[in-house]
Amino acid sequence: MDTLEGSTILFVTLLSLCVGLSEAWPSGTYSMVAPRTGCPSGFKVGWRYQDNEDAGTQNRITTEHHFQGFFFNDMISYYCSKTSSSGSGSWPRGNYCIMRYGSHCPSGFSSGSIYWDDEDTYNMNGKGGYLPSGSFDSDTRINYCCRSDGSSKSYISLPHTDPFYLMRYTSSCQRVHGMSVREEIIEMDDEDTMNSDSVSGSHPMESGSGNHRLYYCYYTPY
Repeated sequence: MDTLEGSTILFVTLLSLCVGLSEAWPSGTYSMVAPRTGCPSGFKVGWRYQDNEDAGTQNRITTEHHFQGFFFNDMISYYCSKTSSSGSGSWPRGNYCIMRYGSHCPSGFSSGSIYWDDEDTYNMNGKGGYLPSGSFDSDTRINYCCRSDGSSKSYISLPHTDPFYLMRYTSSCQRVHGMSVREEIIEMDDEDTMNSDSVSGSHPMESGSGNHRLYYCYYTPY
């Protein structure tokens, strides 16, 4: 093997390793809402049926959204959970949220939660598979991991071969290298009578009165 050929093989091998590392998700356990294209390789799938307000339901979702699930008078949402702590490095600095899986957030994030007061009458809530940390009974609580130690306008590096979702925290959607981003919104019509919706700690951006409106960031490769 001559020197040029050997150098070429070494370069290609190193390039392959770098590409492989860039496509590995950060270490730690966490969850994200699932896109229609499915979960990243190695992630576990779960679902949650939320029984929304029965009287004059006013659920809202972005037209031509990309969420995996079923959205009608009630909502069935799907989630992708990374249940193994192995991975490639840490989550980058920025301004965004993910969902907690397990007892704590990955390094650099602060924890919080959102509580949905689901329909009281003939409640039909259901669940299956692997879900984010929280409580999933006749009402719903999801725990989140959020950070604001960087600018959402600065590009961060994450796997960029398949679509995925992050969530807005205190700013616009976080920019990601190699990905286009589109904001998509879900608003659930929660229980009308003595509504007890609440938030705590570090949680994704939300708005609404008596209902939670959440702001998701959908990423697709260039």
